[in-house]
Amino acid sequence: EGDKQLIRETATHQLNPERCVHTFKDLSKFSGSINVSYRYLAGTPLPRKRYLTIGLSSVKRKKGNYLLETIKSIFEQSSYEELKEIAVVVQLADFDSAWCEGMVQDISQKFAHHIIAGRLIVIHVPEEYYPVLDGLKRNYNDPEDRVKFRSKQNVDYAFLLNFCANLSDYYVMLEDDVRCSKNFLTAVKKVITSREGSYWVTLEFSKLGYIGKLYHSHDLPRLAHFLLMFYQEMPCDWLLTHFRGLLAQKEVIRFKPSLFQHMGYYSSYKGAENKLKDDDFEEESFDIPDNPPASLHTNMNVFENYEASKAYSSTDEYFWGKAPSTGDFYGIVFEKPIKISKIKVVTGTEDRQNDILHHGALEVGEKIVGSKKGRQCTTYLRLGEFKNGNIEITDVEHKVLFDINCMRILVTKSQKEWLIIRSISVWTSQTPNQ
Repeated sequence: EGDKQLIRETATHQLNPERCVHTFKDLSKFSGSINVSYRYLAGTPLPRKRYLTIGLSSVKRKKGNYLLETIKSIFEQSSYEELKEIAVVVQLADFDSAWCEGMVQDISQKFAHHIIAGRLIVIHVPEEYYPVLDGLKRNYNDPEDRVKFRSKQNVDYAFLLNFCANLSDYYVMLEDDVRCSKNFLTAVKKVITSREGSYWVTLEFSKLGYIGKLYHSHDLPRLAHFLLMFYQEMPCDWLLTHFRGLLAQKEVIRFKPSLFQHMGYYSSYKGAENKLKDDDFEEESFDIPDNPPASLHTNMNVFENYEASKAYSSTDEYFWGKAPSTGDFYGIVFEKPIKISKIKVVTGTEDRQNDILHHGALEVGEKIVGSKKGRQCTTYLRLGEFKNGNIEITDVEHKVLFDINCMRILVTKSQKEWLIIRSISVWTSQTPNQ
């Protein structure tokens, strides 16, 4: 009954996560692999489990093929050390065997040493393993060929996820027309480490479609079954959202800057133009802040649930307080004394450009007093004033001679506008105590 209810609700795009989550979690048949045979077109499965598998599926396009550029970007933007920890699985999902053979030749010529090193595998699933792709339900008024395209894509991804389930600890989904930022693996590792002990199903490193969606590999069999179960109901990115909700992750957890950018000008569906770009993408995003563990507090009047902690995380959230007065502050107390190399604070957002800190200063402090709840520093040193709502201070370790216990944003003049603190970024320096 639970299965039937789940299918009915998904089919009408009206999933009720609260009701379905237990049913879905307990479906034992979702944990086994899908019975399908894979053809190895280049490379073989890796003998050693890696940290991250990067999966991409590609079909023949009417205009412009970006697959080789995407593979090149993955490898070029990774250091030698990072390459040891990744596996790239490319699924050629077109039924045109001549196209597949041509692509395999190109990939083998350009990336031979990656194939030999066991970090690049090219696979294909024969057509006979696919379910019916003709005469499917015309949901959302999509034309028949569009329904066929998106339904086949769901099956392509299901087969790809199924293959990748045991290759690594984590899996990230890319498309075949993506550019990566430099040292993206190091950035991903940093984020995963920072979320140790917290529950998550999907972490997002791009805001576009199904680019840069990260999963625990142990969730891949369930996700593969899920895509296969509802392959004709709706597009893949909708299904991925439902999957996250069914496993009780209600909110999107997306990180900035984005690590992956859509570079394709033409969509793989009918060669239609696709100019989508992620404006949070940074090619050189290796400079990701450390933001060491800290407690956060403010005496400002917080609006709704835009609490203090949201400004200090790398997720796409922010702190929002009602019109602050002179002397109001936003305080950070670090768990351990630290040396800081750089601090950057950004206030306001694109759609609320006036909700910035019009007059404020950034200070760091030492010597903590008070109990666990009311901890604060006794002395503060002013590092600089905010200009146009932002501040960035470099070489902090040369300007501050003590180990820093606290940091605070101080309002130096009352303002009638509310205040959004969009992001607080702290980079630590590994300088040992002299």
